[in-house]
Amino acid sequence: METGSGKDAGTAAGEPVWRGLRPGLLRVRRMLLAVWAGALALATGLLLGLLLGPSWAAWALLPLLSAAWCWRLLERNWRSWRYAERADDLLISRGVLWREETVVPYGRMQLVEVTSGPVERRFGLATVQLHTAAAATDATIPGLDPAEAERLRDRLTQLGEARSAGL
Repeated sequence: METGSGKDAGTAAGEPVWRGLRPGLLRVRRMLLAVWAGALALATGLLLGLLLGPSWAAWALLPLLSAAWCWRLLERNWRSWRYAERADDLLISRGVLWREETVVPYGRMQLVEVTSGPVERRFGLATVQLHTAAAATDATIPGLDPAEAERLRDRLTQLGEARSAGL
């Protein structure tokens, strides 16, 4: 889900060009939700059914009902994540009820790394993690295309070196 080309630092009006996360991240999170909810429902049903009687096994529906509710929340959370590259800093915005916007100045970046675990690799995803001089501004952007994550890492590293040269 991209809202801009990402080639420029912003529009003519000075507004940042926001980019969203790949739909694969939502699929991964929903898959993990289904696996954990299914395992928890099975364990709950078996344990309560064997220990307390078959009528207690109905409590196994509780994890499934919770998972159904969380299914929709995962999409809302996924849609809330976005990032924008500006001339002097990187903006990361996330959150549904409590919006959180992190501003990471390029000159404060000390390390930019790209990670991709086995599940992420299977779904073609990568995560960019930014480490700064102040731990409070460390940031993470999950669910990126691996090529976009590497491009972002290279660009942020280059801008960070250029901005920190004057310090």
